[in-house]
Amino acid sequence: MIPDFLVTHSGGFHADELLSSVVLTRLFPQAEVVRSRAKEWIKPGPDRIIYDVGGIYDAEATIFDHHQRGAPLREDGQPYSSFGLIWKHYGRDYLAAWGLPDDHIESVYTAFDASFVLPIDLMDNGAMNSSTAGLLAPLTLPVLLETLKPVFDEKDPKAEDLAFHAALAIARSFLEAKIAGYAAVLRAEALVNSAIADAGQGRILELPMGMPFRSAVMKAGADHLLFVVHPRDKDWCLTGIRRADQGFELRADLPAAWAGLTDGDLEAACGVEGAVFCHNGRFIAAAKTREAALAMAEIAVNEAVATAPV
Repeated sequence: MIPDFLVTHSGGFHADELLSSVVLTRLFPQAEVVRSRAKEWIKPGPDRIIYDVGGIYDAEATIFDHHQRGAPLREDGQPYSSFGLIWKHYGRDYLAAWGLPDDHIESVYTAFDASFVLPIDLMDNGAMNSSTAGLLAPLTLPVLLETLKPVFDEKDPKAEDLAFHAALAIARSFLEAKIAGYAAVLRAEALVNSAIADAGQGRILELPMGMPFRSAVMKAGADHLLFVVHPRDKDWCLTGIRRADQGFELRADLPAAWAGLTDGDLEAACGVEGAVFCHNGRFIAAAKTREAALAMAEIAVNEAVATAPV
């Protein structure tokens, strides 16, 4: 089916139909987005996909609402929003249209559903409150998108539709950036695995460029690795490796004597010519050359091993 119309409700907008629209407008760029609650528009038909309105969930009739009694639930009992339903039925096609290799689609589909789609579903249904984010609650994506609604006394009759399309562009940028991040992790995996093999039992992982490495290191069970070295612009970067996906604790910190130092002061502290910077948090440092970065990494490894609890 190639629809002529993508139909969602008029009035105030929310993250779920905006993000649904992102997916559907990539798949069906020729279709017109219609925002209406008129019966003639929210009645299923062969020329349209209807979502977040209509009171029915019927994939064969291409209508995807979640506000009705007996609303659809995930297998684990958690509620869908229209975004979750659209992602369930069109997410894989969206990823293919986005250009992901076939063998990456299922992995990205599942990861994105769990980390991005599900929270939108839960917040839209009131099953999770943005206040759980504490002081960051006003900065969650659903809240930020809703701030783009027109103010109550806006007189322009087109204001809501104009605001919707402006918000749609912003929602698209966030969704596509998240997908790009997942795709990058998978593309990097082969490069990281090759570097892990080259490192052997050494403690330093040297990469040909900056790239997401933590996931591949954890998958490979390369627990012996402590630091990563790679080129960055005109210098070289030395970073620690986090212990887990969550949190910031490193397997090993850079030496405390380096913290916050730059240039000559750092060279004097570490004894490596070409050392230029160490963050005060001791998780990243920089050097002018590969040789200097590797020398700093060796010093950091030796100190970490010497001070590690037995």
